[in-house]
Amino acid sequence: MRVFQERLDANGKWQSLGTPFEDARLVLFFGGRDLLDDPAVFQHLRERHPKAILMGCSTAGEICGTQVSDSTLIATAIHFEHTRLQLVSTTVNEAGHSRMAGRQLAESLERSGLAHVFVLSDGLHVNGTELVAGLSEGLPENVALTGGLSGDGANFGRTLVCADEAAAECRVAALGLYGDRLRVGFGSLGGWDPFGPERLITRSSGNVLYELDGESALALYKRYLGEHGSGLPATGLLFPLALRVAEHSTPVVRTILAVNEAEQSLTFAGDVPQGARVRLMKANFERLIDGATGAAKISQDLSGLSAQLAILISCVGRRLVLKQRVEEEVEGVRDVLGKNAVLAGFYSYGEISPHTPSAKCELHNQTMTITTFNEI
Repeated sequence: MRVFQERLDANGKWQSLGTPFEDARLVLFFGGRDLLDDPAVFQHLRERHPKAILMGCSTAGEICGTQVSDSTLIATAIHFEHTRLQLVSTTVNEAGHSRMAGRQLAESLERSGLAHVFVLSDGLHVNGTELVAGLSEGLPENVALTGGLSGDGANFGRTLVCADEAAAECRVAALGLYGDRLRVGFGSLGGWDPFGPERLITRSSGNVLYELDGESALALYKRYLGEHGSGLPATGLLFPLALRVAEHSTPVVRTILAVNEAEQSLTFAGDVPQGARVRLMKANFERLIDGATGAAKISQDLSGLSAQLAILISCVGRRLVLKQRVEEEVEGVRDVLGKNAVLAGFYSYGEISPHTPSAKCELHNQTMTITTFNEI
């Protein structure tokens, strides 16, 4: 397995980061929405890597090594010696079709030798919870799934996904990786502190929340946020919800994507089921950074080898909280995985991974999710 990276800056200049090669099998690229909107960017990658699968998405910030940037594009070219690849994609025009789309994607992938699935999804039009559920239903039980939802900075305007053709909205792409010499690790941790009382979801529909304890969810959120309430939905990233479906279940975190003043509702990146219980959460700087390093340790333990490539998908909310300290969480991952691992990734509108090796795959918000790859 060989890896090298290229960077496209905001001025349209490409820079090679490492020793280029001509036989890449896969190019993963993450960049600002404006760059992915430009057909010339896709054309450059296609001419540069004519035989490679091109897979990428728009972001809320790009990760390359231990640097975090905006309005750039990071392309990571990978040559696998022993791993076969298959890319499938679909369009999801309505959030209600997300589960069916996930199942269809999973069923489109060949079964024989399937070792792992990596997915990139539109971040605004797709219900991530339902997408993951559909994919999980269609995949063999022993095949893990990781990935994330594309971003658009703190704008929440349009998100784009590329699946071997020019990037588009409402797209979901799933990459199957095949072979018995591929080792994949993954880990996902957060680091947020709950505050305030636990509340019951008394009215919701899918990923739209209407009432908590019989009260308007939007009104309650604004009351808790105080001066931050006028900045919703962006300021909601600083105050996610910890959601617990059953009494002893592990909480998952949900982030606001949109508000509807007329309906007094909040739309989240994943399901907020009626009858579930939630608590507001707030940032703890040190725990956020510890969460990133903890995810790296879990991913390293799973693969059992020093990572050759690590894909980091962290939530836009973490970035907005950490601000100038954001690179500390990436540096923490570097400290765990070592200097020889190539690090690439992006800040997202949702992260896809099991919490632990024995847990089911779920959509998360406000976590750092890491997928490591090695060939033996």
